[in-house]
Amino acid sequence: MVTSAQTPNSTGANPLSEDNAEISTARNYTLAQLSLYALKLGTVGFGGPVALVGYMHRDLVESRKWISEADYKEGLTLAQLMPGPLAAQLAIYLGYVDYGIPGATLVGVAFVVPSFLMVCALGWAYVAYGGLPWMQAVFYGIGAAVIGIITLSAYKLTVKSIGKDKLLWIIYLISMIVTVIIESEIVWLFLGAGVLVWLVRTRPKIFRRGATVASFTALPLAALPGIPAASSKTLWQIFLFFTKAGAFVFGSGLAIVPFLYGGVVKEYGWLNERQFLDAVAVAMITPGPVVITVGFIGFLIGGFKGATVAAFATFLPCYLFTILPAPYFKKYGKRPGIVAFVDGVTAAAIGAISGAVIVLGRRSIVDIPTAMLALTSLGLLWRFKKLPEPLVILAAALIGLVLYPLVRH
Repeated sequence: MVTSAQTPNSTGANPLSEDNAEISTARNYTLAQLSLYALKLGTVGFGGPVALVGYMHRDLVESRKWISEADYKEGLTLAQLMPGPLAAQLAIYLGYVDYGIPGATLVGVAFVVPSFLMVCALGWAYVAYGGLPWMQAVFYGIGAAVIGIITLSAYKLTVKSIGKDKLLWIIYLISMIVTVIIESEIVWLFLGAGVLVWLVRTRPKIFRRGATVASFTALPLAALPGIPAASSKTLWQIFLFFTKAGAFVFGSGLAIVPFLYGGVVKEYGWLNERQFLDAVAVAMITPGPVVITVGFIGFLIGGFKGATVAAFATFLPCYLFTILPAPYFKKYGKRPGIVAFVDGVTAAAIGAISGAVIVLGRRSIVDIPTAMLALTSLGLLWRFKKLPEPLVILAAALIGLVLYPLVRH
């Protein structure tokens, strides 16, 4: 783990010099390679935000070494502090690390587009064939397997990032327990954790002669056939509502679900409760960010135009909330005070992610077969390190189609 006394690129050069203030590691990859990785992750990355942030760490930090541990932690911190979907914001930040705004834009689009197209296709099928009754059976199996996948991801992320630091473990456990109890994430808990670690690690230096707190204050606190076309008024309402959803909801993609329910079902009456639950199920069984459920909802409201407007409006705020403060993270992120703050926020964030695993597990593991599926998925991925997650998901879906009619009758 990175502490206040070390950085990933300890080459003896000043990391804040004019020459390398914007580059934290030597580039050993191209923007095209990173964009193709984001496209692949958006196409086959099942498991929701917990799994997706774990995949990015495993693939980009540990295996390919394209992104440094410090840059990853800064991205995870920024994604937790700013409103919007966690995994999408982290992907956008990692694209920014070495390739600035063009990198953030291309990687963000590549990450979101595959799942967007999938939910549009499912939306067309949903409208054309009167619902998706088979989805309950598929999700019965997939939901359990996903718990196994995200449990392993959360474990690896915890071991790698928390290490043996007792203070970080305390923060991690508190954040995990709070998340389990209230089933939500509190941004003030993340901020408080960062300030606490900053005070503990750097306070003796603050009171030295000539010392200032400038190093800390630099941190910003930041249409298909058969689908009726939506009117311009409806599209404008979709844009305003989903922009608000993307701008004011913190945490993982699942955190946006209650907000969407209040607007889509209760306030505007665009969907009934059954349609809304189906929309959430679609997001859970498709790869990529869970928040892509907004594309399915938008499609049911106004066809392809509605889906496009809803997705664009939801992801625009998280894109802006990532690229605008990113330069400050890049420039000041290696200072001891900032590193301490990031460590604290990261510990709280990973605690919240681990708590989310428990929350999701309680909803997905509902009987002995689902418990066995989750344990089997975890065991297989632990034993066979290179076993593709999509293969596990596919097998779980087939098992769900067979088992669900038996256990429900």
